[in-house]
Amino acid sequence: MAATLIDGNALSAQLRRSVAEQTARLKRDHGITPGLAVVLVGEDPASQIYVASKSKQAAEAGIQSVDHKLPATTTTAELLTLVRKLNAQDDIHGILVQMPLPPQIDSNEILATIDPAKDVDGFAPVNTGRLSLGLPAFVPCTPLGCLIMIRQVTKDLAGKRALVVGRSNIVGKPMAQLLLKQDCTVTIAHSRTRNLEGLCLDAEILVAAIGRPNAIKGEWIRPGAIVIDVGINRIGTSQSGKAKLAGDVEFASASQRAGAITPVPGGVGPMTKACLLMNTVNAAIRLKLGSSAPLMEA
Repeated sequence: MAATLIDGNALSAQLRRSVAEQTARLKRDHGITPGLAVVLVGEDPASQIYVASKSKQAAEAGIQSVDHKLPATTTTAELLTLVRKLNAQDDIHGILVQMPLPPQIDSNEILATIDPAKDVDGFAPVNTGRLSLGLPAFVPCTPLGCLIMIRQVTKDLAGKRALVVGRSNIVGKPMAQLLLKQDCTVTIAHSRTRNLEGLCLDAEILVAAIGRPNAIKGEWIRPGAIVIDVGINRIGTSQSGKAKLAGDVEFASASQRAGAITPVPGGVGPMTKACLLMNTVNAAIRLKLGSSAPLMEA
Protein backbone atom coordinates (compact mmCIF):
# COMPACT_ATOMS: atom_id res chain seq x y z
CA MET A 1 0.00 0.00 0.00
CA ALA A 2 1.41 3.40 -0.98
CA ALA A 3 2.46 5.77 1.78
CA THR A 4 0.55 8.89 2.74
CA LEU A 5 2.23 11.90 1.12
CA ILE A 6 3.20 14.66 3.58
CA ASP A 7 2.55 17.74 1.44
CA GLY A 8 5.02 20.47 2.38
CA ASN A 9 3.49 22.94 -0.05
CA ALA A 10 0.08 22.69 1.60
CA LEU A 11 1.44 22.74 5.15
CA SER A 12 3.71 25.70 4.46
CA ALA A 13 0.85 27.66 2.87
CA GLN A 14 -1.22 27.05 6.00
CA LEU A 15 1.64 28.21 8.24
CA ARG A 16 2.26 31.32 6.13
CA ARG A 17 -1.43 32.22 6.47
CA SER A 18 -1.10 31.95 10.24
CA VAL A 19 2.01 34.15 10.12
CA ALA A 20 0.15 36.77 8.08
CA GLU A 21 -2.73 36.75 10.57
CA GLN A 22 -0.36 37.15 13.53
CA THR A 23 1.54 39.92 11.74
CA ALA A 24 -1.71 41.79 11.09
CA ARG A 25 -2.63 41.51 14.79
CA LEU A 26 0.76 42.84 15.87
CA LYS A 27 0.36 45.84 13.58
CA ARG A 28 -3.24 46.49 14.64
CA ASP A 29 -2.88 45.98 18.39
CA HIS A 30 0.70 47.09 19.05
CA GLY A 31 1.93 49.03 16.03
CA ILE A 32 4.65 46.44 15.42
CA THR A 33 5.81 45.42 11.95
CA PRO A 34 8.18 42.43 12.18
CA GLY A 35 11.42 43.18 10.35
CA LEU A 36 13.77 40.64 8.75
CA ALA A 37 17.24 41.48 7.45
CA VAL A 38 18.61 39.01 4.90
CA VAL A 39 22.34 39.21 4.13
CA LEU A 40 23.70 37.60 0.96
CA VAL A 41 27.42 37.63 0.23
CA GLY A 42 28.52 36.81 -3.30
CA GLU A 43 26.74 35.67 -6.45
CA ASP A 44 25.89 32.02 -5.78
CA PRO A 45 22.87 31.35 -8.06
CA ALA A 46 21.15 28.90 -5.70
CA SER A 47 21.50 31.29 -2.77
CA GLN A 48 20.20 34.19 -4.86
CA ILE A 49 17.07 32.25 -5.82
CA TYR A 50 16.52 31.08 -2.25
CA VAL A 51 16.93 34.56 -0.76
CA ALA A 52 14.59 36.09 -3.34
CA SER A 53 11.95 33.50 -2.48
CA LYS A 54 12.31 34.16 1.25
CA SER A 55 12.00 37.90 0.77
CA LYS A 56 8.92 37.51 -1.45
CA GLN A 57 7.16 35.28 1.07
CA ALA A 58 8.06 37.64 3.92
CA ALA A 59 6.49 40.58 2.10
CA GLU A 60 3.36 38.54 1.34
CA ALA A 61 3.03 37.79 5.07
CA GLY A 62 3.32 41.46 6.01
CA ILE A 63 6.90 41.22 7.26
CA GLN A 64 9.31 44.01 6.32
CA SER A 65 12.16 42.27 4.52
CA VAL A 66 15.38 44.23 3.99
CA ASP A 67 18.00 42.65 1.70
CA HIS A 68 21.71 43.37 2.01
CA LYS A 69 23.71 42.10 -0.98
CA LEU A 70 27.48 42.23 -0.53
CA PRO A 71 30.27 41.41 -3.00
CA ALA A 72 32.07 38.06 -2.89
CA THR A 73 35.23 39.91 -1.78
CA THR A 74 33.64 41.02 1.50
CA THR A 75 35.88 40.44 4.52
CA THR A 76 34.97 39.09 7.94
CA ALA A 77 35.47 42.56 9.43
CA GLU A 78 33.15 44.18 6.90
CA LEU A 79 30.41 41.63 7.47
CA LEU A 80 30.79 41.94 11.25
CA THR A 81 30.25 45.70 10.93
CA LEU A 82 26.96 45.10 9.12
CA VAL A 83 25.81 42.45 11.61
CA ARG A 84 26.50 44.76 14.56
CA LYS A 85 24.56 47.54 12.82
CA LEU A 86 21.59 45.21 12.33
CA ASN A 87 21.82 44.08 15.96
CA ALA A 88 21.32 47.71 17.01
CA GLN A 89 18.39 48.50 14.68
CA ASP A 90 15.06 48.62 16.55
CA ASP A 91 13.04 47.90 13.40
CA ILE A 92 14.98 44.70 12.62
CA HIS A 93 13.85 41.73 14.70
CA GLY A 94 15.40 38.89 12.73
CA ILE A 95 18.80 38.56 11.05
CA LEU A 96 19.59 35.87 8.48
CA VAL A 97 23.08 35.58 7.02
CA GLN A 98 22.76 33.22 4.06
CA MET A 99 25.13 30.28 4.18
CA PRO A 100 27.56 29.22 2.85
CA LEU A 101 29.78 32.28 3.06
CA PRO A 102 32.88 32.79 0.89
CA PRO A 103 35.95 30.98 2.26
CA GLN A 104 37.73 34.13 3.46
CA ILE A 105 34.91 34.85 5.94
CA ASP A 106 34.92 33.26 9.40
CA SER A 107 31.36 31.88 9.55
CA ASN A 108 31.64 30.94 13.22
CA GLU A 109 32.60 34.47 14.19
CA ILE A 110 29.70 35.89 12.18
CA LEU A 111 27.18 33.56 13.79
CA ALA A 112 28.55 34.25 17.26
CA THR A 113 28.08 38.00 16.70
CA ILE A 114 24.40 37.86 15.71
CA ASP A 115 22.22 38.94 18.64
CA PRO A 116 20.70 35.66 19.95
CA ALA A 117 17.34 37.44 20.25
CA LYS A 118 17.46 38.10 16.47
CA ASP A 119 18.99 34.76 15.42
CA VAL A 120 15.93 33.53 13.53
CA ASP A 121 18.02 30.88 11.71
CA GLY A 122 18.87 29.33 15.08
CA PHE A 123 22.54 28.77 14.17
CA ALA A 124 24.24 31.03 16.74
CA PRO A 125 26.03 29.34 19.68
CA VAL A 126 23.66 30.66 22.34
CA ASN A 127 20.56 29.23 20.68
CA THR A 128 22.38 26.00 19.84
CA GLY A 129 23.34 25.60 23.49
CA ARG A 130 19.88 26.44 24.78
CA LEU A 131 18.33 23.89 22.43
CA SER A 132 20.69 21.18 23.69
CA LEU A 133 19.72 22.04 27.28
CA GLY A 134 16.00 21.91 26.49
CA LEU A 135 15.57 25.64 27.12
CA PRO A 136 13.50 28.05 24.99
CA ALA A 137 15.49 28.88 21.88
CA PHE A 138 15.21 29.72 18.22
CA VAL A 139 15.27 26.37 16.44
CA PRO A 140 16.89 26.02 12.98
CA CYS A 141 14.14 26.26 10.40
CA THR A 142 14.65 22.96 8.55
CA PRO A 143 14.55 20.71 11.65
CA LEU A 144 11.60 22.69 12.99
CA GLY A 145 9.76 22.16 9.70
CA CYS A 146 10.59 18.43 9.83
CA LEU A 147 9.14 18.13 13.33
CA ILE A 148 5.94 19.91 12.29
CA MET A 149 5.59 17.45 9.40
CA ILE A 150 6.17 14.43 11.64
CA ARG A 151 3.52 15.71 14.06
CA GLN A 152 1.06 15.94 11.19
CA VAL A 153 1.23 12.15 11.08
CA THR A 154 1.27 11.45 14.82
CA LYS A 155 1.20 13.71 17.88
CA ASP A 156 2.50 11.10 20.30
CA LEU A 157 6.19 10.54 19.60
CA ALA A 158 7.16 9.31 23.07
CA GLY A 159 9.26 6.16 22.95
CA LYS A 160 9.38 5.92 19.16
CA ARG A 161 12.68 4.84 17.63
CA ALA A 162 13.98 7.72 15.51
CA LEU A 163 16.97 7.68 13.19
CA VAL A 164 18.59 10.87 11.92
CA VAL A 165 20.94 10.21 9.00
CA GLY A 166 23.30 13.19 8.93
CA ARG A 167 25.19 15.07 11.65
CA SER A 168 25.40 18.65 10.38
CA ASN A 169 24.94 21.61 12.69
CA ILE A 170 22.16 22.85 10.40
CA VAL A 171 19.94 19.76 10.31
CA GLY A 172 21.23 16.54 11.86
CA LYS A 173 22.26 17.64 15.34
CA PRO A 174 19.32 20.01 16.05
CA MET A 175 16.89 17.45 14.58
CA ALA A 176 18.14 14.89 17.07
CA GLN A 177 17.71 17.39 19.91
CA LEU A 178 14.12 18.13 18.88
CA LEU A 179 13.25 14.43 18.72
CA LEU A 180 14.85 13.84 22.13
CA LYS A 181 12.67 16.64 23.51
CA GLN A 182 9.67 14.72 22.16
CA ASP A 183 10.86 11.67 24.17
CA CYS A 184 11.94 9.67 21.13
CA THR A 185 14.77 7.17 21.37
CA VAL A 186 17.20 8.79 18.95
CA THR A 187 20.09 7.41 16.92
CA ILE A 188 22.34 9.58 14.74
CA ALA A 189 23.94 7.93 11.70
CA HIS A 190 26.36 9.39 9.16
CA SER A 191 28.73 8.54 6.32
CA ARG A 192 30.94 6.38 8.56
CA THR A 193 28.09 4.44 10.15
CA ARG A 194 28.23 0.65 9.88
CA ASN A 195 25.10 -1.35 9.07
CA LEU A 196 23.06 1.69 8.05
CA GLU A 197 20.52 -0.64 6.48
CA GLY A 198 19.84 -2.34 9.80
CA LEU A 199 19.39 0.97 11.60
CA CYS A 200 16.96 2.17 8.94
CA LEU A 201 14.92 -1.03 9.16
CA ASP A 202 14.55 -0.49 12.91
CA ALA A 203 13.49 3.17 12.69
CA GLU A 204 9.85 4.15 13.18
CA ILE A 205 10.84 7.72 12.25
CA LEU A 206 13.59 8.28 9.67
CA VAL A 207 14.98 11.73 8.86
CA ALA A 208 17.43 11.61 5.92
CA ALA A 209 19.82 14.56 5.68
CA ILE A 210 23.02 13.07 4.36
CA GLY A 211 23.23 14.98 1.07
CA ARG A 212 23.63 12.01 -1.28
CA PRO A 213 20.98 11.20 -3.89
CA ASN A 214 19.05 7.99 -3.21
CA ALA A 215 21.47 6.96 -0.46
CA ILE A 216 18.65 5.39 1.56
CA LYS A 217 17.27 2.43 -0.37
CA GLY A 218 13.58 1.72 -0.47
CA GLU A 219 13.98 -1.80 0.91
CA TRP A 220 15.70 -0.32 3.99
CA ILE A 221 12.51 1.41 5.11
CA ARG A 222 10.66 -0.16 8.02
CA PRO A 223 7.06 -0.90 6.96
CA GLY A 224 4.79 1.88 8.22
CA ALA A 225 7.65 4.26 9.12
CA ILE A 226 7.47 8.05 8.88
CA VAL A 227 10.12 9.16 6.37
CA ILE A 228 11.26 12.80 6.17
CA ASP A 229 13.61 13.41 3.24
CA VAL A 230 15.63 16.61 3.68
CA GLY A 231 17.92 15.98 0.70
CA ILE A 232 17.72 18.13 -2.42
CA ASN A 233 20.26 16.79 -4.89
CA ARG A 234 20.66 17.85 -8.52
CA ILE A 235 21.03 14.77 -10.70
CA GLY A 236 20.93 16.30 -14.17
CA THR A 237 18.60 18.35 -16.34
CA SER A 238 15.32 17.60 -18.05
CA GLN A 239 14.64 18.09 -21.76
CA SER A 240 13.20 21.51 -20.92
CA GLY A 241 16.47 22.49 -19.25
CA LYS A 242 15.18 22.39 -15.66
CA ALA A 243 17.26 20.73 -12.98
CA LYS A 244 16.25 17.20 -12.05
CA LEU A 245 16.09 16.77 -8.29
CA ALA A 246 16.33 13.70 -6.10
CA GLY A 247 16.14 13.29 -2.37
CA ASP A 248 18.36 11.22 -0.10
CA VAL A 249 15.73 8.44 -0.14
CA GLU A 250 14.69 6.28 -3.09
CA PHE A 251 11.21 7.72 -3.22
CA ALA A 252 9.42 5.33 -5.56
CA SER A 253 10.34 2.16 -3.67
CA ALA A 254 10.34 3.75 -0.20
CA SER A 255 6.80 5.05 -0.69
CA GLN A 256 5.63 1.44 -1.09
CA ARG A 257 6.88 0.58 2.41
CA ALA A 258 6.60 3.77 4.46
CA GLY A 259 3.46 4.81 6.26
CA ALA A 260 4.05 8.48 5.40
CA ILE A 261 6.76 10.18 3.35
CA THR A 262 7.77 13.63 2.10
CA PRO A 263 8.35 14.24 -1.62
CA VAL A 264 11.34 16.00 -3.20
CA PRO A 265 10.68 18.70 -4.20
CA GLY A 266 7.55 19.93 -2.40
CA GLY A 267 8.34 18.48 1.01
CA VAL A 268 10.74 19.93 3.56
CA GLY A 269 11.93 22.91 1.47
CA PRO A 270 8.72 24.99 1.63
CA MET A 271 8.44 24.34 5.38
CA THR A 272 11.94 25.72 5.98
CA LYS A 273 10.97 29.11 4.57
CA ALA A 274 7.64 29.19 6.41
CA CYS A 275 9.37 28.42 9.72
CA LEU A 276 11.77 31.31 9.13
CA LEU A 277 8.78 33.65 8.93
CA MET A 278 7.31 32.21 12.13
CA ASN A 279 10.65 32.64 13.92
CA THR A 280 10.79 36.27 12.75
CA VAL A 281 7.33 37.01 14.12
CA ASN A 282 8.25 35.38 17.43
CA ALA A 283 11.46 37.42 17.58
CA ALA A 284 9.40 40.60 17.18
CA ILE A 285 7.02 39.48 19.94
CA ARG A 286 9.86 38.73 22.36
CA LEU A 287 11.79 41.92 21.62
CA LYS A 288 8.81 44.27 21.69
CA LEU A 289 6.31 42.67 24.08
CA GLY A 290 8.60 40.81 26.46
CA SER A 291 9.38 37.19 27.30
CA SER A 292 5.97 36.58 28.89
CA ALA A 293 4.01 37.37 25.69
CA PRO A 294 2.50 34.30 23.98
CA LEU A 295 4.40 33.12 20.91
CA MET A 296 3.20 31.69 17.62
CA GLU A 297 3.04 27.92 17.41
CA ALA A 298 2.60 25.82 14.29
